[in-house]
Amino acid sequence: MIVAGAGSGKTRVLTYKIAYLMDQGFEASSILALTFTNKAAKEMKERIVQLVGKKANQIWMGTFHSIFARILRVEASKLGYDSNFSIYDREDSVSLVNSCLQLLNISIDSLNASAIQSKISYLKNQMISPEEFSKHMASNLIEKKVAEIYKEYNKRLKENNSMDFDDLLLKPIELFNNHQRILSKYRGQFKYILVDEYQDTNKAQYELLKLLTTARIKICVVGDDAQSIYGWRGAEIKNMLNFEKDFSKAKTFRLEQNYRSTGNILKAADSIIKNNSNQIKKTLWTENNDGEQLSLIRCTDEKDEAFQLAKQIKKEITFQLAKQIKKEISSRKISLNQIAILYRINSQSRALEEALRREKIPYKIIGGVEFYRRKEVKDIIGYLRILANQDDEESLLRIMNYPQRGIGNTSISKMIDFARKLNISLFTTMSRVFEVIEVKERIQKNVKQFKLFLDKYIDLKDQLSLMELTSALIDELGILRMYKEENTQESQSRYDNIQELLAGIAEFSKENPKATIDDFLADVSLITGLDRFSDAENSVTLMTIHASKGLEFPVVFITGCEEDIFPLNQKFDSNSKIEEERRLFYVAITRAEKKVFISYARSRYRFGEVAYQSKSRFLEELDPSTYNELNKGTQRKGGRRRKAFYDEMYQEDYDDFNQERRSFRVGSRITHELFGNGKVLKISGAGDMQKVTIAFEEKGTKTLLLKFANIRLAS
Repeated sequence: MIVAGAGSGKTRVLTYKIAYLMDQGFEASSILALTFTNKAAKEMKERIVQLVGKKANQIWMGTFHSIFARILRVEASKLGYDSNFSIYDREDSVSLVNSCLQLLNISIDSLNASAIQSKISYLKNQMISPEEFSKHMASNLIEKKVAEIYKEYNKRLKENNSMDFDDLLLKPIELFNNHQRILSKYRGQFKYILVDEYQDTNKAQYELLKLLTTARIKICVVGDDAQSIYGWRGAEIKNMLNFEKDFSKAKTFRLEQNYRSTGNILKAADSIIKNNSNQIKKTLWTENNDGEQLSLIRCTDEKDEAFQLAKQIKKEITFQLAKQIKKEISSRKISLNQIAILYRINSQSRALEEALRREKIPYKIIGGVEFYRRKEVKDIIGYLRILANQDDEESLLRIMNYPQRGIGNTSISKMIDFARKLNISLFTTMSRVFEVIEVKERIQKNVKQFKLFLDKYIDLKDQLSLMELTSALIDELGILRMYKEENTQESQSRYDNIQELLAGIAEFSKENPKATIDDFLADVSLITGLDRFSDAENSVTLMTIHASKGLEFPVVFITGCEEDIFPLNQKFDSNSKIEEERRLFYVAITRAEKKVFISYARSRYRFGEVAYQSKSRFLEELDPSTYNELNKGTQRKGGRRRKAFYDEMYQEDYDDFNQERRSFRVGSRITHELFGNGKVLKISGAGDMQKVTIAFEEKGTKTLLLKFANIRLAS
């Protein structure tokens, strides 16, 4: 076990260790290297190729999910799946939970589909089956209903020949436990296992490592317990703390020299993390100079966190940030892409974005709507997934009436009922739609025509290249023409995104000349927003602290350092929760190479009223010699302009902020829980009285008060 402190060069150590193993005679294909991002895997493999040559391409290197998805593709039949199974992302999973709720006729007032999906994901990460949850853990009516939904959800996944992200770890465990010969096969394949970011492994990942590791298979893990920040999604820091107990012959090495940060930054970070009791003791040091002190920006309120970064946003934090960014650029001669603004929760970005826009400082958000999660891109991917896997009902439902072909939700519901009654797939039902007597004849013809269209491309997928197939499909659907004819800013953006998708497919095909549609879908389903991160664009980076892990910037701003926000709340049910929040603060500070700014506000507008904030306990723990306070956050008078700013920026509650609501434009396609899909015709009014006029596909045109409309962008 290599305990690698922040900025200590662990990636370099892993890279050279793998190159060394190959020099010592280990075959590349016998080395299994597991990382936590595709980006890290790709960069590491490229470095190893530079060191030992192209034979390094044979290394089994990738994320846990990508490596075990690869194994599952080969062994899928042993688990009752076809090798072309679909992989559901969170949005697909939430959609499937919604379908289960409708099928079971369950309504849980206190939980929505998204919350239920999160609960199911947590249970899967803990390796708790629906049966076990129902029998031993569900203690009230709501939990019993969740158990029922969980069971139906798994059943529907199997029927759809699909797995969710958590299954990519659970199914290999099931495979290895039930098929000893297959386990032996992979134990014979791998001679050396290496794991990056070991502190973030969860129970399922730990079990997989234990299954694959035998007395003759060596294992090397690298991690930093001080950077374990994913407990909320099942990561278990004890995997690292107990490594020496779990592997009796283990040796521990420490990388304690930091090459990234200045002495002051390191000293500040250490003064925070030493307050955690549950940790592996280490002493970080650096040969870098002490550098500047950290700067604390004390703000009157969150508009101060927005005002100094933008002329019209009144008050401290954001204003101070913009001012300091300009100062940093002029004094250090640094580029915008060397600056990061970090926040604890996504909703903090709203005021920051507004400020940067008004100050005309270009920025990009990491962890916003990821490219492959954007509606128009997912629509095309939905078509490709159906060509590969006709049992994928969620994808079929997505594209059934896109572009519009006169097949409404009511007709689709009738077909689903028919499919359930006869225990056949929705895709098969389309062939027998004339038997679904509740569906009007005109709509039956539309369904039949759509089925013939899909059949045509299912036949073509083995005759055309991936690029030819996708281009022909998009062209015949007329999607690009549709967006071009709409001629709005939103439609132009969607048009550009589809062109970008085609460029991505062309690039993938060039790198993988023999790639099939299945190969492309397998690759795309495992891409995350961080995998597309690039510092080539000269703009300030905005991201959550979780998303920043593994990255580094010369200048870092850490915002919203108040109790209830960072740490996230005061109701910690165990000491481990506050320790994880403290580790997160440690991660934030250690992203910086040269300079750190930390901002906090004395009040914030939350839940419709001003809440007075206490400064984060973590600021009290900072070594006083490591920072200076730039200002005292003196109160300013705002008058009417300040009130207008409040009205504009805080129509929604702070924690309930919905970025989509601010994205509605004339021409936007939306979804309403009661009225179904529609298109925005008109937006009028402002604030609480803002109204939206929508033409719904099946319910006609309606005008709704936006605040209470409960609509969202179609996806």
